[in-house]
Amino acid sequence: MTAGDATRPALSDDEQRAHRAGIAELMPATPFLAGLGVSFDRYEPDDVVLRLPFRADLTNDGVVYHGGVIASLMDTAGAAAAWSNHDFERGARASTVSISIQYVGAARGSDLLCHARALKRGRELIFCELHTTDADGTVVAHGLLTYRIV
Repeated sequence: MTAGDATRPALSDDEQRAHRAGIAELMPATPFLAGLGVSFDRYEPDDVVLRLPFRADLTNDGVVYHGGVIASLMDTAGAAAAWSNHDFERGARASTVSISIQYVGAARGSDLLCHARALKRGRELIFCELHTTDADGTVVAHGLLTYRIV
């Protein structure tokens, strides 16, 4: 906490919840995510599921998603999980520190679902586990994400 922070009033529990809920409204409305069509299926503390409806223009061949699209969905889901239970008195500047993705299957002509869980919260770093499946539950990719909020 800096000297300037000492004069800032503490946030009530209701204000904290409102800030967290605002993230679920704000993220899908950002230009990039709105362009992809990302939406939330679940937004609970430390537990998020994002959906990306199938679009042929996001594939390599009209059927199978490009890996960068999957990575974008996973990065966003991890960030959402980090924000979903964040204490906004600790700050609101954020970025992905690292992401590791293992592609283990292909999503063919299907919506993508990414489940992200915040596993551990440190002072600034949040560690998240990510699993992406097609609409039938077949695993497409899994990964780990480290997110920083200050």
